[in-house]
Amino acid sequence: MSNQNTLKADIIKRFEEKLIELKDMLPPLGKNIGNSCAADTINSIMDLLNLEEGKSSYFNNLAIPFSGFAHFKGKNGWMGPCGAISGALAAIGIIMGGKEKIKDLEVPKVYGKAVRFAKSFEEEFGSVMCEELCGFDLNIDLRQYVKTRSWENKCCNFILFAVDKVSKITKKELKQNWG
Repeated sequence: MSNQNTLKADIIKRFEEKLIELKDMLPPLGKNIGNSCAADTINSIMDLLNLEEGKSSYFNNLAIPFSGFAHFKGKNGWMGPCGAISGALAAIGIIMGGKEKIKDLEVPKVYGKAVRFAKSFEEEFGSVMCEELCGFDLNIDLRQYVKTRSWENKCCNFILFAVDKVSKITKKELKQNWG
């Protein structure tokens, strides 16, 4: 196997190893009020891509408002998605584009992967909305969320699923653009 093929195979192996690491690393983060499921998701994937920019605070800071703690409820009942979904969708765009801006004709493919991800998440967990997934409006019921250890019992699983599913949905692009 050539060195280039080995590098491309390694990206998938790195995702598998990251999932093992996250199973131990994520649960204790629930005790940190500054924890963000969206940031945890995108940071985990950025770490795997070995992007120099990923080591900065930009992706982390960009993702924080997309977490469940910041979820928005519209006056007509619309609720924002789980932060793991938001982080995963952002990562799909980064993976698909590689180190260049996504070409206009490629944008529908990115949309397609994003829809595929969201559908598989909903099939797995029954919803894409934070409040429905964790069982709490975090703007009102944060104490109950913490008391029931919802982060450890539910939210960590959403991040693990997101990182795993992103690697599977973008396997070709990961090897092509990031291997």
